[in-house]
Amino acid sequence: MADRRTYVYSPFSPVITAFVIFVVLLLSVFIFLGLIGAAFSRVGFSAQAILLLLLAVLIGSVINIPLFTLEASEPIITDAYVTVFGMTYRVPAAAEGSRKTVVAINVGGALIPSVVSLYLLWRFPDVLAFAIVGVTLVAVISHLISKPVKGVGIVSPALVSPLVAAVYTIAVLTLFSGVNNAFALAYVCGVLGTLIGADLTNLGAIKQVGAPIASIGGAGTFDGVFLSGIIAVLLA
Repeated sequence: MADRRTYVYSPFSPVITAFVIFVVLLLSVFIFLGLIGAAFSRVGFSAQAILLLLLAVLIGSVINIPLFTLEASEPIITDAYVTVFGMTYRVPAAAEGSRKTVVAINVGGALIPSVVSLYLLWRFPDVLAFAIVGVTLVAVISHLISKPVKGVGIVSPALVSPLVAAVYTIAVLTLFSGVNNAFALAYVCGVLGTLIGADLTNLGAIKQVGAPIASIGGAGTFDGVFLSGIIAVLLA
């Protein structure tokens, strides 16, 4: 069993971590200046709730809840950082010669966004049918563009899935006048589509990546989930 301390770590390099913190702080300023608060009030979030959600996602990004352990077919990678698709990810420490990969769920990148997505679908059932189609579309594209990366797990290009979700949302709102909640649709499609397409449908490849921890919504897909939320905010 891995040291429990390895379940709490930033999945990114210091530069990327600093950028994520900057984005959250910038959005916090916008919220308190009232620049995006009105848009969120339409989906049942106060400015305080938005800030708490952003902070919870940021803090939760370093927390991984272990689900089960797999016997890896390759030795576990112990390199400090791995760079892929222009992003640098941190590889948590592992025992020398270990062949155990812990499959976990990231609190900020999967657990919280999934709960928010379910809440939005419950609150706005009119987007459910469109969300199912959109999640399927994003999931298929996410699956096709994702790849297993040694030491990290499944990695997906950060911008592709959020942009697909955004374009789909704009198309739906343009073609169907009865749908008017861009935030809910874009958020659900981007978040659930990324998690399903990149992580869940690729669980079978985890044994071959030699990663100490393969976290659903963690390193490799957190950035796509996080950007889905940012783009949904802009569409609101």
